[in-house]
Amino acid sequence: MHNVCLRIVNHEAEAEDVLQEAFIDAFSHINSFRGQSTFGAWLKQIVVNRAINHLRSRRLEFVDIESSRLGEDDGLDYADTEPYDEEGTQLEVERVRRAMQLLPEGYRVVLSLYLFEGYDHEEIGNVLNISETTSRTQYLRGKKRLMELL
Repeated sequence: MHNVCLRIVNHEAEAEDVLQEAFIDAFSHINSFRGQSTFGAWLKQIVVNRAINHLRSRRLEFVDIESSRLGEDDGLDYADTEPYDEEGTQLEVERVRRAMQLLPEGYRVVLSLYLFEGYDHEEIGNVLNISETTSRTQYLRGKKRLMELL
């Protein structure tokens, strides 16, 4: 849950605060848990919502799709030809984590929700109060920018 918060708010102390508030919310409203999903999934939804609300309180600005042109995406996914190297993999994970922290908030949040949390663009749009098209645009631009950073 901490990692979910950290990926969204991108600040250690704020992530800790958001997580604590999410746990307080969850346990204050434990009677509303109906068992339709696992407790972990229910709690994760609370954590994600709390983190996004925190970003809103910081007046998060998403780039409007009309404000700039969508970059070209070749759609290619390049496979790694090197043999598996656990230490090297850990270094790459750290490199990607640092690059994600450098992304603008709008890109980082949409990428995190889509890639790490498994949300689709319609769900992201609903959660962030943006259109599905804006979510897709943020994702493509964020992915492109992440690749440039890497």
